[in-house]
Amino acid sequence: MSGILAHGVGSRGDLPIPLFYAYAGAFAALVVSFLALGLLWPDSRFRGEVAGRVLPLRLPAMSRMLRVVTLLIVGYTVGWLVLGPEEGNAGPHLVYVIFWVGLVPASLAFGPVWRVLSPLRLLPDRARRPLPPRLGYWPAAAGLLAFTWVELVSPEPAAPYTLLVFLLVYGCAHILATLRYGHAWLARGEAFEVYSTLIGQLAPFGRRADGRLVLRNPFDGLDAVRPAPGLVATVCVLLGSTGYDGFSGAPVWVEALQSGAPGRVVLGTAGLAGAIVLVAALYAGCLWLAGRIGGARGLAPRFAHSLVPIAVGYLVAHYFSLLVIEGQRAFVLALGLRAEVDLEAVSPATIAAVQVLAIVIGHVAGVVAAHDRSVRLLPPARAVAGQIPMFVLMICYTVGGLTLLLAA
Repeated sequence: MSGILAHGVGSRGDLPIPLFYAYAGAFAALVVSFLALGLLWPDSRFRGEVAGRVLPLRLPAMSRMLRVVTLLIVGYTVGWLVLGPEEGNAGPHLVYVIFWVGLVPASLAFGPVWRVLSPLRLLPDRARRPLPPRLGYWPAAAGLLAFTWVELVSPEPAAPYTLLVFLLVYGCAHILATLRYGHAWLARGEAFEVYSTLIGQLAPFGRRADGRLVLRNPFDGLDAVRPAPGLVATVCVLLGSTGYDGFSGAPVWVEALQSGAPGRVVLGTAGLAGAIVLVAALYAGCLWLAGRIGGARGLAPRFAHSLVPIAVGYLVAHYFSLLVIEGQRAFVLALGLRAEVDLEAVSPATIAAVQVLAIVIGHVAGVVAAHDRSVRLLPPARAVAGQIPMFVLMICYTVGGLTLLLAA
């Protein structure tokens, strides 16, 4: 990737604690939470779409205005990509940093913000055909895979023309699909809306099944994620692509990309696909075993929501420093400011602490979500035993995440 997208400040030598203690703390948090839940949490407590305290707010008119403003910002970004200089072009920063990375904290704080901001929702909601249920989230999974391939694998990810081609193809595809299937397509098929919505399930704000805006426990929001085709694939793309992004900076992989006979793009594509397949295979295998132990079938889609906080933890850990440092550069370039980027806005120790905490908190939240769903779906006598494969999965993901971030 281009230098503008390099992230992380310092190295593992800047850790406030030795790497061994980072692993030990993560394992302790997972083990204690698993044991405590098994002993003290015998019944399901989350209420999903019916939970929350109603807020007296109405947003339809404001939403339209915000979408128009977002459309103008999209036009401004495209203008930079078309007319801006090759070097110091603000467009890639606006796409990769402000939009892609910025959606994570914005969605965590306020819910599915891209649903409110998306210019595609300015299109009329007049479906000519109902959205086939079998499609589910598969188009969103494909869209996220395409975007992460452009960002992590394509020959020149930060080149303006690369992003122009992607935005043109992506935009045309979703305009045509929205005109055919209405806004139902955007809720399930538009990659960035699905991305923001899944992250936004952990926000304190959400909507109940009756459509009313509520203040709620983030775990209730997470519990409201409904199983659907492609949901597991979507979350695995998020996990796997973020993991590959961390691994892609390892010296052994960089050397392989530079000197390997197949070429950088072929090897990069294989690496990205391999990371996603590995994440999915571990999940599918552990859920199959959980079903065997718990005496239930078809558990994989029903536990996909427990991967969302893990994915969010990886995203926060991996992109925190990128947002803080390169976010400054994005505004400096986009607004033509004569200002210097503060490369020491956050210390290496702070970044390392955020990385460890984000991964640990994400996995503990995943354990809590999985436990609550287990005691709801599995027979009481098998509920705790049935969670053991999921607990092993969490340990595998934790080891992998910490290793990629702190030891690569």
